[in-house]
Amino acid sequence: MSETIQRRIRSFVMRQGRITSAQHDALERLWPHYGIERGDSVLDMNTLFPTQNPITLEVGFGNGSSLATMASEYPERNFIGIEVHRPGVGNLLRLIEEHQLSNVRVMDDDAVEILKHRVPNGCIDRFQLFFPDPWHKKKHRKRRIVQLEFTTLIAQKLVMEGIFHMATDWKDYARHMEKVMEAAPDFTSISDTPFSPRPDYRPLTKFEDRGLKLGHGVWDLIYKKV
Repeated sequence: MSETIQRRIRSFVMRQGRITSAQHDALERLWPHYGIERGDSVLDMNTLFPTQNPITLEVGFGNGSSLATMASEYPERNFIGIEVHRPGVGNLLRLIEEHQLSNVRVMDDDAVEILKHRVPNGCIDRFQLFFPDPWHKKKHRKRRIVQLEFTTLIAQKLVMEGIFHMATDWKDYARHMEKVMEAAPDFTSISDTPFSPRPDYRPLTKFEDRGLKLGHGVWDLIYKKV
């Protein structure tokens, strides 16, 4: 797939939704402190955070509750969250203030473009992609973000033996992820099987917990850069 096609076929749709007053207030007050403005310059990871700790980058953090929980429980790590939906960005900013987190930075642009042009190679310790849009209709599957070209891009940004962690509640997408990762020369599964138990560092969301109690499946795929 050419770079031009990859830019045109995006893996997300801009669905802004309603922004609450609290989210709007957080966007107004806190974005200048924790948000990373859009631009073309390469990020300087050494000055982005107060401390130079291993960096976890998550794409599509939703309402931000899971990312905020991880940042609170693992202060020895730094976190960058990328999300295009403004209500989620505002909610994460609100949680950053509520939990007094200094180890989180937020971006609100196309993740693929950010990875290509703004994230230096070999600087990310763990890359997280939790519950991305499954694009379950056959005609839309080309829009799934997990493609072989995407794994090559992630491998460039990860440190050696860095982790690429995916999770989905769609079995068909889980199998798609498995097939893509089997063909990815830069990665190997950390377990003997394609699917891994949910690690302690990934919080169990209310939505996920409710689904599991109803018998719905969730699949974690965790791969290491080799």
